[in-house]
Amino acid sequence: MERYKDGSAARGTVGTESATIALSGREERKAKLKGLVLGCTSSYTDPSFEASDGVLSLGYSGISFASHAASRFGGRFSYCLVDHLSPRNATSYLTFGPNPAVSSSHASPSSCNAAAAPRARTTPLLLDRRMRPFYDVSLKAISVAGEFLKIPRAVWDVEAGGGVILDSGTSLTVLAKPAYRAVVAALSKELAGLPRVTMDPFEYCYNWTSPSGEDADVAVPKMAVHFAGAARLEPPGKSYVIDAAPGVKCIGLQEGPWPGISVIGNILQQEHLWEFDIKNRRLRFQRSRCTH
Repeated sequence: MERYKDGSAARGTVGTESATIALSGREERKAKLKGLVLGCTSSYTDPSFEASDGVLSLGYSGISFASHAASRFGGRFSYCLVDHLSPRNATSYLTFGPNPAVSSSHASPSSCNAAAAPRARTTPLLLDRRMRPFYDVSLKAISVAGEFLKIPRAVWDVEAGGGVILDSGTSLTVLAKPAYRAVVAALSKELAGLPRVTMDPFEYCYNWTSPSGEDADVAVPKMAVHFAGAARLEPPGKSYVIDAAPGVKCIGLQEGPWPGISVIGNILQQEHLWEFDIKNRRLRFQRSRCTH
């Protein structure tokens, strides 16, 4: 049985197979990946599996597709996630091997493209055996409206029962209770002028419609996630104060247990390019519209 961080599970038959994949570029080249572990599901515990044709394993383990493909192509893979409410013609993408979009961001200032290219932020990728198959990152702090929040350091420390993982398979960001309470208190304070509404599974939701029927003229407070190495994730407001229904926005975070691991989900990651450099144990990310 395969279990996921959110508690869902799938049961079935597992075997090994080889796969032939097309390589990008002008030439029609192909590569063969041997020894891939494939599973055929016979039952599952989460209805979200019903809408999926399959699950591509990107975790850090000896049997995941990401580990096999990355080891063949320079020890790296990257993905870019579009806004989850984007139209169907806007697609996310996944790349194995060095990504030119990340590489170009390191161009010298004299480069003609350097001025337009966003700079990639870099932080250590903590590939701790105890955290497998998850990608652990070192988070230092969270700020809202420019102020650092009072969150116990233990929340970010694996040794103290905390820690943070970056997970493309989880939609909403889950923060251990002390961090969640500090973040939602700061955000809700800035949004106190809006009428509160109730909408599961969120705790803080607001009627974002003015009497004229248009969106209320309220600025979403800036939130930043501060990683080790001075890397800072500054997601757009729509990634953490999300559209939950027509005219309704909610603080798109969930409370996790403490002690416990916090999870940076895919909605908070959207409109960013993320490169997992497994070989050199580095995580790089930058703002992107996710166009190839």
